[in-house]
Amino acid sequence: MGKEIINHLGKIEISEEVISTIAGATAVECYGLVGMASRKITDGVADLLGRENLARGVVVTVKDNEVVIDLYIIVGYGVKISEVAASVMERVRYTTEKLTGLNVSQVNVNVKGVRVLE
Repeated sequence: MGKEIINHLGKIEISEEVISTIAGATAVECYGLVGMASRKITDGVADLLGRENLARGVVVTVKDNEVVIDLYIIVGYGVKISEVAASVMERVRYTTEKLTGLNVSQVNVNVKGVRVLE
């Protein structure tokens, strides 16, 4: 469903897909991230999604006035996974809150694979 905001000018509806796209686009800008991964694993290999599929590597849940974002990512070989994940969490939270005005309570990062940086 997403989130509905009502103010003196009218009503604003922000869908979960819009939030997913914002989160996915922000995540791929982070250093050390190769791309978004499919949430489904086929034969134990994470599928790397292209730029047009950024929202497919993101799950957004809106409850009351809080947003929970789950990201499925692939990191580059040789980078510190915890640093990449922390950077992704902070940037996605900040950008999503700034662009939508919604409170992001959690950003969960699920590392689905490691690829060689090209």
